[in-house]
Amino acid sequence: MSALKEAATGLKETASQDHRSEGAKSPAEIYDALFVPALFRQWGPIVASEAGIGPGDSVIDIACGTGVLALAALDRVGPHGKVTGLDPNADMLGVARRKNSQIDWRDGRAEELPFPDEAFDAAVSQFGLMFFAEPAKGLREMMRVLKPGGRIAVAVCDSLAHSPGYSAFAALLERLFGEQIANAFRAPFVLGDAERLRALCAQAGIKGPEVRRLRGKVRFASIASLVSTERACVWTLGGLLDDAQFNRLMAEAENALQPFGETDGSVVFDMPALIITAVKRG
Repeated sequence: MSALKEAATGLKETASQDHRSEGAKSPAEIYDALFVPALFRQWGPIVASEAGIGPGDSVIDIACGTGVLALAALDRVGPHGKVTGLDPNADMLGVARRKNSQIDWRDGRAEELPFPDEAFDAAVSQFGLMFFAEPAKGLREMMRVLKPGGRIAVAVCDSLAHSPGYSAFAALLERLFGEQIANAFRAPFVLGDAERLRALCAQAGIKGPEVRRLRGKVRFASIASLVSTERACVWTLGGLLDDAQFNRLMAEAENALQPFGETDGSVVFDMPALIITAVKRG
């Protein structure tokens, strides 16, 4: 694990404890209510399409979170297909289970998939690979559980350099509060490099992977909504800022993010993804 990821993980473990002690919504509920519509819902159908999922397929969504991609896969497999969603976070699975009982929601880690060889027609994952303890091992496991001819599609956040609004926000965090907090925010973008992803695929024994950049958007109702949402979720800034720091960030963000504001007060900017696709040969 990189130093940046270790620092972010340490901060977020503390933040999670603080957040729960306040009796607020769980991190999974915040993620699903705020981040899914603003960032992640758009990618479910895209990743499912990239995996070539069709009627009757058996699909596993790894690091499924609250089920955005698994639900998109279910729409494509039809009544004769099957979708399994796997995640190590019980709170995430709890939210997912409330959405759909047709999907087989499982507790488990990407690096040790609790399934036999050649069990699925497609293996997919969106915005989870960068948080795997061993990304190459997770990719290797995805290929192991695929049938011959099966396809993977794995999406990660592209680099901050290609997401101007979040790049400006990270720079603001570093200027106001220092590198440690800024790096906690940068952690989801650590695999935003096509060559690094190809290297991980090589380590996993994946032959002939494709890595493509696809465009996506971040959309919040306002700059204030963006800042409040980032503060509320432990996977970004949850629990890391006290009230005085939050108020300072809110005031400064109005200027830093003003270039991305729309006439209706919303804030919109690019956040592309890199998507790995590959077919299991033989």
